[in-house]
Amino acid sequence: MRRTRLAGALTAVIALALTATGCGGGAPKAAPGAVAAADPDRVEPLPSPASPRLPVTVPSADGRQVTVASAERIVPLSGSLSELVFTLGLGDRVVARDVTATFEQAADLPVVTRAHDVSAESVLSLKPTLVLAESTTGPAEAIAQIRDAGVPLVVVPAAKDLGDVDDRIDDVAAALGVPASGARLRERTGERIAAVREKIPARAEKPRVAFLYVRGSAAVYLLGGAESGASSLLEAAGAVDAGKESGLTKDFTPITSEALAQAAPDAILVMTKGLQSVGGVDGLVKIPGVAETPAGAGRRVVSVDDGVLLNYGPRTDRVLASLVDQLYGGTR
Repeated sequence: MRRTRLAGALTAVIALALTATGCGGGAPKAAPGAVAAADPDRVEPLPSPASPRLPVTVPSADGRQVTVASAERIVPLSGSLSELVFTLGLGDRVVARDVTATFEQAADLPVVTRAHDVSAESVLSLKPTLVLAESTTGPAEAIAQIRDAGVPLVVVPAAKDLGDVDDRIDDVAAALGVPASGARLRERTGERIAAVREKIPARAEKPRVAFLYVRGSAAVYLLGGAESGASSLLEAAGAVDAGKESGLTKDFTPITSEALAQAAPDAILVMTKGLQSVGGVDGLVKIPGVAETPAGAGRRVVSVDDGVLLNYGPRTDRVLASLVDQLYGGTR
């Protein structure tokens, strides 16, 4: 498994709003209370999708070889996998969605499961011909029940960084019998990510950004470390992952004043729903230790949609562009 269960669970949240709050100075330059314009929550399918060429036998991340004979009725068990299927041009074959598939084209599909609380009965009731899961999908009993019913189920390794984007596209495209479409999508995605990176302004000193996972309703306040899944994005945006740089080697650690002081972030990255759950920036800076950091004192906060931040899929360029715009004040 290439990603911890906690890091994988971070994808199971909903919303789309690209917001930035903060003031000028130091690193990021977003103005206090500024709100970035949100793109429509849509995926962009390939213009000329191919029809599946089946049957195919593909490796599953749990060590099995799975034969897929039909892609007429697809059930992806995460929003990220749904995004890939729709972008490859096979969205009309998807018969249900996970709660994290929040983009517009999937809105009318029935919600039958959550990525970490799969209902085998709900999935099987739709008579799928192919189920796609992630290595973090569970419980294991539900996955086994779907397989025992004779449904081909392919497990795709969970993503952790930018280097996983190509493999992720290829894995899903192979399972769907559309490898040529996968190659085109991989090329398009890579070109778009490269275009964003080329426009990142050169800086003598990179901004230090701490990734905080917060859920006020559940009193969950965590500081991301090297394995949080955000490091690769922050580094690609020309920033330093402050948690990782301060020596946090795990995925997440509880927020403490000491840990935040050690990280000393110039800006804080949060998921949009998380920011809302603590009452916006006003509530965020009330979390012990936040106000004492350079980011908290300057109210420099960057937020990105929960459902796409750590997907590492076809919309990664948009996530990266949002980070860059918010960190550098639209200097792109």
